[in-house]
Amino acid sequence: MVRVSTSVSSQRSERRIAVRLPMYVRGRDSRGIVFEEETSSENLCRSGAAFLTRFDVAVGSDLEIRIPFSNYVSRRMESDFATRGRVVHVAEAQSHGEKLVGVHFTGPRFQRLFRSESAA
Repeated sequence: MVRVSTSVSSQRSERRIAVRLPMYVRGRDSRGIVFEEETSSENLCRSGAAFLTRFDVAVGSDLEIRIPFSNYVSRRMESDFATRGRVVHVAEAQSHGEKLVGVHFTGPRFQRLFRSESAA
């Protein structure tokens, strides 16, 4: 017997932190059309993130992701975090016309630590 689907949470080795950071996402939608979007993270860990998008992206799609640090992380100028990611899940969002997309970073991992907004 072949198991077709595996729970996303059972695949995760790290706990995601609910934190909203600005994100720039670039890739191809499910029709192959290039898009670029400014959005924000819903949650984040060292090896992945979830964010809302108005674009229809497919599981398995590769994306370029950038999280700017200049105004959010520290007073000293740091370069933005840039990586690549592969879409591992897509779900309908509560807001009309948007999707909640989960990506696993296939490039550099996120090295910053943040306290969860729900813990603040």
